[in-house]
Amino acid sequence: MQKGENTRKLIIAKAAELFNQKGYSGTSLSDITEITGIKKGGIYRHFSSKDEIALEAYNYAGNIVGSHFTQAIDQQETAVGKLLANLHVYENVVEDPPFIGGCPLLNTAVESDDAHPGLRQRAQQGLKNTLDAMKVIISEGVESGEFKADLDIDALATFTLSIMEGGVMMSKLEGNNRHMQMNIENLSAYLKQVCLRIPE
Repeated sequence: MQKGENTRKLIIAKAAELFNQKGYSGTSLSDITEITGIKKGGIYRHFSSKDEIALEAYNYAGNIVGSHFTQAIDQQETAVGKLLANLHVYENVVEDPPFIGGCPLLNTAVESDDAHPGLRQRAQQGLKNTLDAMKVIISEGVESGEFKADLDIDALATFTLSIMEGGVMMSKLEGNNRHMQMNIENLSAYLKQVCLRIPE
């Protein structure tokens, strides 16, 4: 790997941590130069603007979190287990999040607005990808008979993601994992009592 590529990857990785902790608006180019040890001229040799760095940083953070989801889901055999695995990734979000600063999707979605259309578009795509992945899990559960045949797949995916992101937000804000843990318990009870087909 060439030195220039290594430098670019370093900038992306370190900037991703800053953006996910301080937000896009709260992170300056000076912050990036300080954390990377690379002067502004060196930064601009690899990126044309802070916007470009932010887009690459979001992709980087999303890929890391995505790998945690994949690993957790792959360890489960049931649709219920796979859905809950998503939440378990953030079970200890205060002390040990899958990426420093919490959920990149949540953080970017909250901050992005008309002033940052590129980031907003990335967050929207991240939302769609996450919901689609959950819908696949639920659809497989319906096909296997684990879930009721008339289950509203779209609604359950939305509910699951809302429970996850709400738990992350509340736990991070309070500095206590109890909200995330309660949401895991409550979603588990809901899936077992309401969604599962009861064997005859």
